[in-house]
Amino acid sequence: MSMNGAESLVHSLLASGVDTCFANPGTSEMHFVAALDRVPGMRCVLGLFEGVVTGAADGYARVTGKPAATLLHCGPGLANGLANLHNGRRANTMMVNCVGDQATYHRPLDAPLTADTEGLARAVSGWTRTCTTAEEVGAQAAVAVQAAYVSPGQIATLILPSDTCWNPGGIVAPKLPVPVAPQTDARKVKHAAQMLRNGKKTVLVLANAALRAGPMADAWRIAAATGATVMAQGSNARMERGAGRYPINRIPYPVDQAVAALAEFEQVILVGAVKPVIFFAYPGKPGSPVPVNADLHVMTRPENDQAQALAALAEECGNPPHVPGNVRSTEGPGTGKITTEAFARSLSALMPENAIICDEAVTFGRAFYPITHGAPAHDWMSVTGGAIGGGIPLATGAAVGAPDRRVINLQADGSAMYTIQALWTQAREKLDVTTVIFANRKYQILLGELANVGANPGRTALDMMDIGNPDLDFCAMANGMGVEAAKATTMEEFNDLFAAANRRKGPFLIEAVI
Repeated sequence: MSMNGAESLVHSLLASGVDTCFANPGTSEMHFVAALDRVPGMRCVLGLFEGVVTGAADGYARVTGKPAATLLHCGPGLANGLANLHNGRRANTMMVNCVGDQATYHRPLDAPLTADTEGLARAVSGWTRTCTTAEEVGAQAAVAVQAAYVSPGQIATLILPSDTCWNPGGIVAPKLPVPVAPQTDARKVKHAAQMLRNGKKTVLVLANAALRAGPMADAWRIAAATGATVMAQGSNARMERGAGRYPINRIPYPVDQAVAALAEFEQVILVGAVKPVIFFAYPGKPGSPVPVNADLHVMTRPENDQAQALAALAEECGNPPHVPGNVRSTEGPGTGKITTEAFARSLSALMPENAIICDEAVTFGRAFYPITHGAPAHDWMSVTGGAIGGGIPLATGAAVGAPDRRVINLQADGSAMYTIQALWTQAREKLDVTTVIFANRKYQILLGELANVGANPGRTALDMMDIGNPDLDFCAMANGMGVEAAKATTMEEFNDLFAAANRRKGPFLIEAVI
């Protein structure tokens, strides 16, 4: 049976195991949209803004370990999704972007939507191709999926001029082999073991797949046997933590706290991580929290098999015995005024087992992490690239990818406004997401940054940090997009709403006034 390029694209994606597509299509993608009707098997999730689409694809891949497709409209549509593609790139997320474009013969006419689509894609993609004929679409789709799986995961962008989709001649491509993560050099493992035995103060910095429960258990028993410390880099794609797992703290975000956290260490061993770096430059402050005189050893790069490397390091260290993980906390929920510490106690006490936390509460949330070590077992996902507006889409995609788990989105109010449209997708798809908006009516993090750079702000500067004139009504916005919502002004109100939200099906939003 003959088919067009768009039909071969859908068939080839399905053959390669990609069965979910987050989409915000336009005219150039209409043949893809029509093909989705004719070819069964692809779950299509509509986002009302491309930043929702790309952020949701990020969240989906983090929890499933496989890529979703996105469907985006030409260069400007891709550009609308770039911020969360940047976050996904920093998370080493698997993703296959399908970007429509001007027909090959129409592009020289410079129609209004003509753009440097390839240039935009390369900024956030590990692999980029532009198809020129319908016959090659299926094969390129299969290669794109294979490229997305290249360890530790990357974004692949396939640009599809509209005539390559509507022209006949499409050919379905079979699934290509999934690349295997390379093992680390045995000499690097031996050198790390020697460092751990030399008596110097040492920290193992973990990231990427080293933050799964099994590799962390190996890291913890190595540390217990050698006296080393284990830490995670500041922002991580997914970390398995809670009761039965290990109390690994992250390198703090604020520059002075980060420097203090690493100041005592003479040796730093990187396991799936890159050298820690401060988010921004500050006058008179270092660019990295790693002490300048410390010995830095890259035991494994992000693309290596972290589980194999840590198991090999444990063997080099004499196979030390297993160390018990965190004990389930028995502390009750917080009470009284909504503070970061009280909220963390409630989160720890009331979150359901096996929840997924999507954290974009950078300023208010700085006490959350240490207080939730003894919470029920859960996954913790961060906005890894620092581009704000990742949290609500991340939670949306995670809920699509893990329909049997409750997703909890810890969300600052200012960054929520970048991609608030994702609430509509949650309502439409009936996703089990509890969104907590921390409403302090300001860009609190930027007030801290003003101080960090030594500024002496006046009224004009302070007004640019204020989003409380007029106040945003998140309950009204959520209701307008089909999501039930309620406001909490005390911890007691929050506790009741949070417990009820996590027991029900579908999305619910809590506006916590802080």
